[in-house]
Amino acid sequence: MSRRLLPFALPVGAALAAAAVGNKLLCQAAETPRGKEAGVKEEKATNTKWWPVKEQKHPTRNDKKCSLTGWWKNDLGSKMCVSEVDSQGNFSGEYHTAVSSAQKPIEPSPLVGSQHLDEDGQCTFGFTVNWKFSDSTAVFVGQCFAGKVEEEEVLQTSWLLREKVDSQPNNWKATRTGQNIFTRMD
Repeated sequence: MSRRLLPFALPVGAALAAAAVGNKLLCQAAETPRGKEAGVKEEKATNTKWWPVKEQKHPTRNDKKCSLTGWWKNDLGSKMCVSEVDSQGNFSGEYHTAVSSAQKPIEPSPLVGSQHLDEDGQCTFGFTVNWKFSDSTAVFVGQCFAGKVEEEEVLQTSWLLREKVDSQPNNWKATRTGQNIFTRMD
């Protein structure tokens, strides 16, 4: 059986053509709401009567806001200092790693990052460390969690470390990944 497309206008033509050649479409244009009809259909589709009318506080949000500024220590003994976060969420600082596979002596290395400024203070952030003692770069992403007033702030992070390799066949061993938990030192 030869397959040919029928000369109908899109998008109805595409649906008919696909049906003519035995293809099944998952979403057809006729199902896409348009105009005033769209607002009514979307309202009905998102009407969640089971959801409480009162705005409730999310269970992971707490009373204390988290601030990245200051000294932090992770579970491996590495330390970092984050300078003040500006009004755009940008920050810089210095990272003092306690672990390295480099042959050179460990030196403090600069970090540059950005955080999402949100109202509940449980911000997400990311920063890059340019290691001064090796040909490698690390990127960290994470979230700051602040507990109630008597609890400490915690940074939950994941990281990628890219080391320079001599040739493309060695690329497989150039990137490492891991996770660290930082707690406030000051």
